[in-house]
Amino acid sequence: MIRTLSIATLLFAPIVASAATQLPSAPYLPLELATKAAQTALKTCTEQGYNVSVAIVARDGATKVLLKADNSGPHTTSSAQGKAFTSAAMGRDTAGLADFIAGKPANDGLRDMDSRMVIQGGGLPIKFDKALVAGIGVGGAPSGDIDAGCAAAGLKAIGAVN
Repeated sequence: MIRTLSIATLLFAPIVASAATQLPSAPYLPLELATKAAQTALKTCTEQGYNVSVAIVARDGATKVLLKADNSGPHTTSSAQGKAFTSAAMGRDTAGLADFIAGKPANDGLRDMDSRMVIQGGGLPIKFDKALVAGIGVGGAPSGDIDAGCAAAGLKAIGAVN
């Protein structure tokens, strides 16, 4: 009897152990891809004559990459980080979010949801398939459209969905 129980225990132990230790997994943006996206966005803007900053913020809100072009303004780093944070947190582009708030005054409270949020054009979510993994933000060009174009170049460089 003890022998039968011992054999049964040995046979079923791996099944129980594997079920107990499986943890959920979530996609994330590796540092290598984040750096490549940021460098491409920065290069795109500097080639157009704009001294900007570029930030990549992970889905959890942590800044993974922050690049500041030579001679970019002191405000550009916080602008880029805020736009990236907002896109990562909300899962949408910051220009579209600004339009969403402007079109529905009841949503104006989104502006005050978190002090790190910057709701101006230039932030894009970083997605692979449908998985939101991060946000990219560019700050310092004369318009949010230019910032967003540079950010889009960064996404394209890593094959992310725009």
